[in-house]
Formats: sequence, C-alpha cells, structure tokens
Amino acid sequence: MKAAVYSRYGPPDVLQIKDVEKPVPKDNEVLIRVRAASVNPLDEGLLKGGGRLVTGLLKPKATRLGVDVAGQVEAVGRDVTQFRPGDDVFGACISDPQASALRVWIPRGAFAQYVCAHQSALVMKPDNATFEQAASAPVAAFTALQGLRDKGRIQPGQKVLINGAAGGVGTLAVQIAKSFGAEVNGVCSTRNVEMVRSIGANHVIDYTREDFTKGGQRYDLILDCIGNHSLSACRRVLNPRGICVMVGERSGRGMIGILARLIAALVLSWFVTQKMVTFLARPIKEDLTVMRELMAAGKVTPVIDRCYSLSEVREAIRYLGEGHARGKVVIVLESNHKT
Repeated sequence: MKAAVYSRYGPPDVLQIKDVEKPVPKDNEVLIRVRAASVNPLDEGLLKGGGRLVTGLLKPKATRLGVDVAGQVEAVGRDVTQFRPGDDVFGACISDPQASALRVWIPRGAFAQYVCAHQSALVMKPDNATFEQAASAPVAAFTALQGLRDKGRIQPGQKVLINGAAGGVGTLAVQIAKSFGAEVNGVCSTRNVEMVRSIGANHVIDYTREDFTKGGQRYDLILDCIGNHSLSACRRVLNPRGICVMVGERSGRGMIGILARLIAALVLSWFVTQKMVTFLARPIKEDLTVMRELMAAGKVTPVIDRCYSLSEVREAIRYLGEGHARGKVVIVLESNHKT
C-alpha cells in the first residue's frame, strides 16, 4: 500500500510516498481503509522535530504522520466487539490512547491507504457527514470541546470569545459554544468574517481593524486558539471571575513556547481572580461520541478549506503551516478530489 513516510526531521519536503506493508490489526484494533484524513499543526510540529523527547532526539522512531481519520472498516481484531467490516468510522489513529502527555499523540499514520486504530479511539460516522467532514473532526473537536466545557466551564448565556475563530479548532469551537447556549464572539481576518458569522457567531471582530484586547467588551470565557496576545492583555477583557483557556501558540518556539505560556498562566492565576489555563487535549471516546451526536443533529458541521490527494501531502502540510487555512485541510484517498 501507499503511505507518507519520513526518516529525518525537516520541512514537508522530507516526506515521501512509499510502498509499505499493509498493517495487521492487533486484538483490540480495527483496520481501516482510509477515505479521508485531516492535517493538524501536530503533524508539522512532529515533522520538524518539535516532539523529539518522545519521537527520537536525532531521528524519528515513528516515521508516519496523520492522526485524524475516516474510512471503512476492513478487518477487526479478535477482541473488537463494537465494529465489523463495512462500518463507516472516524476517530484518532494513535499508538496508545491511554499514554501520558505528548506520547498519546504519536500518530499511527493516517496519511496512507490503510491504517490501524484502537477501537476505543473510534466511533461510527454520522450518515449526514461526508468522510472528509468526519476526518476533520477528532483532534480539533477534542481540543475545542475539552477547552470550552472542561477547562472553560462554559454555561448557557455566557459571553464567550473565540480568538482564531476561522481555524480548524476555532470553527468547531464557535459551533460547540453555540450548542451550549453561549453568546459567541469570533475573532478572525476580514476575508473570514462572513464565514464565521455563517457558522453561528453572534458577533465577529475583524482583527485587522480592531484589537479585541483594547475594546470595551468583557467576556466570561476566552478560548484563545492563536496565542498572539499577552496574558495580561487577555486578562483585561475578562470578567472578574472569567476564564481564559489557551490552546494555541504561534511564537515559533514549539514546545518551549507552550511550556512558557503554561508556567506564566500558572503563576498569574495565583495573583488574580481570573483563571488562565492551558492544556493538552486527550483522545476520549465519550467526547468523540458527543461530537458525532452534534454532527448528526446538524449542530456542528466541520469547515473544510482545501482537499489534497495522498501524493500532495507535502503541499497540504506546507499550506496549513502558512497559518491562513479556513477550517481544516484534508487528505482525500480518492482520485476525484477537488483542490
């Protein structure tokens, strides 16, 4: 079968499409014929060596990329009871759903014709969602849902701001926050204003014209998917008991930048009434089920910017890395895709 493989860290050009052996599912795993897989910042970060402490200091131990997947079950391990061949599923292709910290997000390699996934990291695809839409959901949905519900403690009627509302996490966060009954404010660029409004935002702030941290509005909850403002600037527009949840970091410092914001958030929270929180999402099956139900009910529809073929995976990762993708970037394992 064909798969995207890399043997050294570097830019997207180090990825190659190679013939590799078709995987065989373990007892608790499902073999999936991949129909679609989406690209995440995680993929670019691992490719560049941003996770060397868990992926290998000098060269990668795991040589495949791609976590988000949607496709059809080809075969199941002997202990699998939830799925059978022919089922349409989506979820996360990771080595160990119970692993700690960053290790949990080591990919099994969804950028391939076939991939194995643990049954606890998969759910059935909603009938009203395409494979491309389903593949767009898992990592972004875990991040948005856990950030809003678990860390942000979102409540109906709250005034919520999503910074980076046009991105992969942001577009889902807008819709998820709306489903919780919040008043949703989205921050995005001029070209995305109408799109963010169309997916449910009550108010949209064009960051090219207005800095939300200098406005007169106050928010109960901020989900910051960008990390382009200081913690003190975000705190200025939080209500006295407000919560700022940070899920993005664009300093270019990788894990160092994320850890720096984590430490700063912990220190600041000791001295102010607001809470500043950063976290790493976990692949929880119940949360994937929540996302499935929201999609099936028509309350959440993933936004897709561009689709690429498997042979174009380098271009897909490069495009996402430019930071201007509207929603998700998807790899389609079909010949009749549109770019």
